[in-house]
Amino acid sequence: MMATKIILHEMGEGVIEGTVSRWLKQPGDAVAKYEPVLEIETDKVTTEVTAEEGGTLLEALVPEGKTVPVGTVLAIIGQSGEEVNSSAPPAETTQTAVTTQPTTSPPAPPIVAPAAGHATNGHTQPYTGRISPVVGRIAAEHHVDLARVTGTGRDGRITKKDVLAYVEQLAVSNEQLAMGKEEPAIAPAPLPPRSPAPPQQPTAGDTLVPLTTMRRAIAEHMVRSKHTSPHVTTVFEFDFTAVAAHRAAHKARFAQDGANLTFTAYIVAATVEALKQHPMVNSIWSDDGVILKKEINIGMAAAIEEGLIVPVIKNADSLNLLGIARAVNDLTHRARHKQLKPGDVQGGTFSITNHGVSGSLFATPIINQPQCGILGTGIIEKRVKVINDAIAIRPMAFVSFTFDHRILDGATADYFVGTIKQVIENWK
Repeated sequence: MMATKIILHEMGEGVIEGTVSRWLKQPGDAVAKYEPVLEIETDKVTTEVTAEEGGTLLEALVPEGKTVPVGTVLAIIGQSGEEVNSSAPPAETTQTAVTTQPTTSPPAPPIVAPAAGHATNGHTQPYTGRISPVVGRIAAEHHVDLARVTGTGRDGRITKKDVLAYVEQLAVSNEQLAMGKEEPAIAPAPLPPRSPAPPQQPTAGDTLVPLTTMRRAIAEHMVRSKHTSPHVTTVFEFDFTAVAAHRAAHKARFAQDGANLTFTAYIVAATVEALKQHPMVNSIWSDDGVILKKEINIGMAAAIEEGLIVPVIKNADSLNLLGIARAVNDLTHRARHKQLKPGDVQGGTFSITNHGVSGSLFATPIINQPQCGILGTGIIEKRVKVINDAIAIRPMAFVSFTFDHRILDGATADYFVGTIKQVIENWK
């Protein structure tokens, strides 16, 4: 048997790199076909990389904690004692130097920088943010100073589209200057952010816990969400008597069909029905208007050891209760066992977080950008309820809805949650 390479393959749209978070096997260990060898962490998921062939792990080429681009050789598997050709190039991160000129491409004509007096983004220092190899190559070919480019990608990252748009903009400006026409004014970029607070340093006796890729991504996303959307939360109380009765009557039959019927499945189903009736909630904000999403893709926030992840039930409006229950079971299982793929956490149009599993009564969750809102469900527990002037004991829960006040007004948000409440309390 010839030695085989374990390569970091494409992991979904927009995922250009991964960090080796943990080696599950060490050089010299026996590896079975399809057995997990290491864990790769991206800003979206932590997933296991398996061996495509069985044998012995001859080399682990990337150390834990190192970030490498897609296509990197991670390890080599072969027969014990087999000679290994270690000529594979060393793993590199995607912190590409934009001043490097590719030798395979002829130099492009330099682009004239904006004339004096025209607004730029005010950068005076070289760009030091992380970029993809494609962005670095385009910038080098066209002699683009990335410090002048405003990124529109996640967390302000400069994308291929941003660089190409900048190149086209400057090309038009140069052509007009050559023809003696006045150069159109370049719109000023947003003001640079205020200087951050001084970084905190541990003192004697403190313990510094390094940030994982996922924890850093969660932190950046939460801060960005609060800075992007004006958050407002409304809270309702739901009576789950009808749902509890239906679940008790059908749980065994669902189990025969391979599905664990949980309260979460009912909440997802009721939310889908409400989104159909209130399409403005299934939307995202843009400067040109509110974009109503055609698909209804429900993200379910799931707590895992490394942090929080939101796998997505795609086209949830096409599923019945059994289909939703199966999807909930599948995504929850794969999230807990690090088997999610980047595509499993992309494309969500609305999110639900069941914080009640930890005993929480209600919460004010943060919106999963760029969505319009997020539903939070508290613990379902028996409480006193007055019905027709009589005291009754019912399974009750607080349900909160945090929404983007740019898109929804309070009344619209309340009508949406009221629809969910009506579906839950009148479940047949």
